[in-house]
Amino acid sequence: MSLLDTARTAREMAYAPYSKFKVGAAIRAASGAVYAGVNVENAAYPEGTCAEAGAIAAMVLAGDTKIAEVAVIAGSTVPVSPCGGCRQKLAEFGDASVRVTMANMVGDERVMTLAELLPGAFHQDHMGEH
Repeated sequence: MSLLDTARTAREMAYAPYSKFKVGAAIRAASGAVYAGVNVENAAYPEGTCAEAGAIAAMVLAGDTKIAEVAVIAGSTVPVSPCGGCRQKLAEFGDASVRVTMANMVGDERVMTLAELLPGAFHQDHMGEH
């Protein structure tokens, strides 16, 4: 199953009773393992979580900490991109060249790197001496 197919399958399990905007994400770690996540909404907006954050949490829980590739899919009119917060979360675990495939349910796709999605990302190097 492709990474995008994994995200598409995961999307069906999203919990989005308020927005009805279901999102699925899949991450391939450097180890080759694949982790999926879905958005989970909450009545106390904006206390939900994004699909990308769920996939990252699953990856870290399994002991992987390096992202090799990402796929995100939603029922949008254009290929859905990670939100700003998730772009920063992805940059924490992936280098600038990590490929991010963004898609919608009708087959439109767009591929960008993390660097293209988040130029000037904040990294540990910015924190100075600690």
